[in-house]
Amino acid sequence: MRILIVEDEDEILQNIADYLHLHGYTVDCAHNGLGGLHLAVTLEFDLIILDIMLPGMDGLKLCRKLRQEASVHTPVIFLTARDKLEDKLAGFKAGSDDYLVKPFSLPELHARVEAVLRRSQPFQSNRLQVADLLFDLDTLTITRQGKNLRLNPIGLKLLEKLMRSSPNVVRRETLQDILWGDDVPDSDSLRSHIHSLRQTIDKPFATSLIHTIHGIGYCLKEDDYAI
Repeated sequence: MRILIVEDEDEILQNIADYLHLHGYTVDCAHNGLGGLHLAVTLEFDLIILDIMLPGMDGLKLCRKLRQEASVHTPVIFLTARDKLEDKLAGFKAGSDDYLVKPFSLPELHARVEAVLRRSQPFQSNRLQVADLLFDLDTLTITRQGKNLRLNPIGLKLLEKLMRSSPNVVRRETLQDILWGDDVPDSDSLRSHIHSLRQTIDKPFATSLIHTIHGIGYCLKEDDYAI
């Protein structure tokens, strides 16, 4: 998933970008309205996080231009210190999908990002596919080249996250948080589970899908991204 952040406060911009990147998103940034508009109409994004008070062009005008002139219907979450009802209504009227008042917590923003993305893809299949690997999330059936594969519950969680994030890199910290929260068993536990996952997903086949990005994390993709 690719997200555009348009925010003129450097510290807020960097904090959001780092947090979303940690959770497996690809992030592009703009520091003003004109730069944000240019990126939004020339590149494909799954979501735009948009500050209202921006230099050059405010977020409300930017959002209206996207909707009315450029026919860009990418979901938008507004960020602003304006907390009055009329301000929120103006944001929704301009075309936003959600509205978050500053200051806010990064976990809340992340939850809103996930909720907006779910709403924007109501017909998304519950089947994940990367190359010849298929994962049916309803039945927990996994196949590769037509062969049924079996994973334990931890392997299922790892595979789902890696496939949802493909081809992006998922950081070790993100995978550990998904599996164990704050109670990580030891530094080798994740490596052990990734090894077990590879034994099932990759070893019986000619090409590997799971790649280690040394010092960072792992990715699942068809071509070799390993460093």
